[in-house]
Amino acid sequence: MRWALFKVCVAVTTMVALAFLIPLGLMVRDSARERAFTAAERQAATVGPALAITTDQNALRRALASSQDGAAGLIAIHLPQAAGGSGSSGGGFAVVGTERASESAVVAAAANGRSGTIGVNGGFAYLEPVAVSDGRVAVIEVYIPDSALTRGVTSAWLVLSGVAIVLVLISVAVADRLGTRIVGSARRLANAARALGGGDLAVRVPQADGSPPELREAAEAFNAMADRVVRLVAAERELAADLSHRLRTPLTVLRLNAASLGQGVAADQTRHAVAQLEREVDQIIRAVRGRGVEQTATGADPVACDAAEVIRDRAEFWSALAEDEDRPWQLAGAERPVRVPVAAAELGAALDAMLGNVFRHTAQGTAFAIDVHETGDGVIVLVSDAGPGIADPESALRRGVGAEREGSTGLGLDIVRRVAEGTGGDVAIGGSVLGGTEIRVRLLLQPLTTPQRRPRRARAAR
Repeated sequence: MRWALFKVCVAVTTMVALAFLIPLGLMVRDSARERAFTAAERQAATVGPALAITTDQNALRRALASSQDGAAGLIAIHLPQAAGGSGSSGGGFAVVGTERASESAVVAAAANGRSGTIGVNGGFAYLEPVAVSDGRVAVIEVYIPDSALTRGVTSAWLVLSGVAIVLVLISVAVADRLGTRIVGSARRLANAARALGGGDLAVRVPQADGSPPELREAAEAFNAMADRVVRLVAAERELAADLSHRLRTPLTVLRLNAASLGQGVAADQTRHAVAQLEREVDQIIRAVRGRGVEQTATGADPVACDAAEVIRDRAEFWSALAEDEDRPWQLAGAERPVRVPVAAAELGAALDAMLGNVFRHTAQGTAFAIDVHETGDGVIVLVSDAGPGIADPESALRRGVGAEREGSTGLGLDIVRRVAEGTGGDVAIGGSVLGGTEIRVRLLLQPLTTPQRRPRRARAAR
């Protein structure tokens, strides 16, 4: 925008300057020409009184020598001679000085009795008829060289060009100051929008006094929108926390019922599952409320976790149910710690969604596997099973589509996708080596400043 204002200002100022300076330049040239002809008339007028007094050639030569233009050879006097007189030039005129006009032009000027200008070699000649004492007409010739017609024009044009350049520079400086205010305000608004898109809910656009009214209104609207987003996020987190808190009542009943089951492997597993579920609910409540307060106050969300530890923990949680249903399973690649820019609760929820789908949509006894692979820029988590597979992987990744299947909310894979895309990664569904479905989740170690939606890729299910 600043460069565009600069170009517009230069173009407009240049056109305005040319609109005034070109006529001024032509006027200066015409004025110099008119000044040269006027000076020739004055020179001729200074010689006229001498002709009125005498027609002696020696006296007239002295009179010419006493003037600047006469001494420079720019003035000539054509004296009429009587018939048969000696010293005539052109058969009727004796010349005092250096003549440049043709004989016919001098004769015509003497006959007409009117002054005028004619073109000669190297310039112009001004001819002024003057009546002498004996009633005859003499002609005064004043030579006007071409250099006299343009004297001072070049200097005047240079001055005018300098004035035009100064005007353009001044206008550019003024436009730069105005552009700096406009661009600065627009850049602050863009930076704030970029920061808000990156998760900084505390960012606001400062109100600058020099900003244009339109940009100030845009900044006020942005700040109002940011405040609204903060309130909506806080309300959403409180709602999520309240909904999670409501689960404590049925969990309490389950814990009491599990305590009354007595002893046995099934009873111990049930009590362990209820305790684990209660811990998960408490963790969700703390994470939702704690993260909401932190994010609203600082605008940052610098969370990270050890992906290997979270995967091992969730695998151990689901292993009890896998043993009850006689499901063979294996975990590979989760021995070394790997830090990923995802909260442990979110990564655990994504793993629970993938493993929960395995238990819901495959028959008992169906094997599954969890594989972790480290890459140069991230981590790939593979959850595969030996079930019937997914007929339409693209639809499975769309939010809410899975709700059409019995026992599904349609949000599980959407949770997985949001967790992956939050790091700049992606999710793909395809066929596994076990013969069923393989869900491939790629988590980048350095998330993008602004999370971007990546195109969903899916391989054909086998």
